[in-house]
Amino acid sequence: MIFASDNWSGAHPAVNAALARHSEGMASAYGSSDLDKAVEQRFNEIFEREVAVFFVGTGTAANSLALASVNRPGGVVLCHREAHIIEDECGAPEFFTHGARLAAVDGPDGRIDPANLRRELARFKPGHVHTGQPMAVSISQPGEAGTLYSADEIEAIASIAHGRDLTLHMDGARFANGLVATGLSPAEMSWKRGVDILSFGATKNGCWCAEAIVVFDPDKASQFPYIRKRGAQLFSKTRFVAAQFMAYFEGGLWLDMAGHANRMAGLLREALDKSNAARQAWPTASNEVFAVLPKDLAARMREAGAVFYDWNAPHSMPELTSEDETLARLVTSWSTTQADVEGFAAFLR
Repeated sequence: MIFASDNWSGAHPAVNAALARHSEGMASAYGSSDLDKAVEQRFNEIFEREVAVFFVGTGTAANSLALASVNRPGGVVLCHREAHIIEDECGAPEFFTHGARLAAVDGPDGRIDPANLRRELARFKPGHVHTGQPMAVSISQPGEAGTLYSADEIEAIASIAHGRDLTLHMDGARFANGLVATGLSPAEMSWKRGVDILSFGATKNGCWCAEAIVVFDPDKASQFPYIRKRGAQLFSKTRFVAAQFMAYFEGGLWLDMAGHANRMAGLLREALDKSNAARQAWPTASNEVFAVLPKDLAARMREAGAVFYDWNAPHSMPELTSEDETLARLVTSWSTTQADVEGFAAFLR
């Protein structure tokens, strides 16, 4: 009953096999091998256009370097108040942008509200040097609250951002889970709706260590190789990242794994809805579930081997739990079994 994070899951056997297969022999380094080029072409096919792809090792690196690539003096990135980049990355985006600020924007269910975004942007008057200058808007899909933007909602935020000549960045650490949940294509959930740069995550979804920065206009990526190198994310043996992505995409494996994780989360939601002791904190649609549990029940579950994180209540829900309750985050993965979910459900009954 391990629901701590999809980061806890191992690597899919097909990914391991690809790593073993491509570990033999020699291959040119620093992203110049035939395998690297083949995977870059695969990204073009998936996104239905030519893109610029840069492999990195972590989601934090992907987000931070993506934002660093669009930095401006006195730069400001607008993101949701509870976005991963502002809550869980230890100031890395600020560090790699050499001091850009993250400005919080409110919105329900972990999503930026367009009206609030307009209001926050209006605080930055063009040419007013003291406040700095916005440089990007960042959204997460899915977000930290396990919720999703619709295609129209992404497009609405992109329209606001582009109206101020700002880049729209998407944190896609769980991009595959979002695709399966929305039914959109990769193109429809990104550049066709106005996303300019995507942090494409695979580590949480069955890979060992595979993240990528996807720039949808290659002409705007000419400086990115230098940014990645200076950020210490240019690996010499990039074929091992490429090998993971090759297996990840083969036969739609990435969507199959994400679909399984989402289904297991759906079973958790059903169990919570049937319980008289616990409840969903709010509706989610991907592989994250947020539950309000009695503290004594949470303790008994942990004694029996369940693993999950206590979670801070969203700023918009300060009274979500009572004195004897706790908010828990439950995350499923490609390797979560139905037995794991049934064991958890048994406690709820």
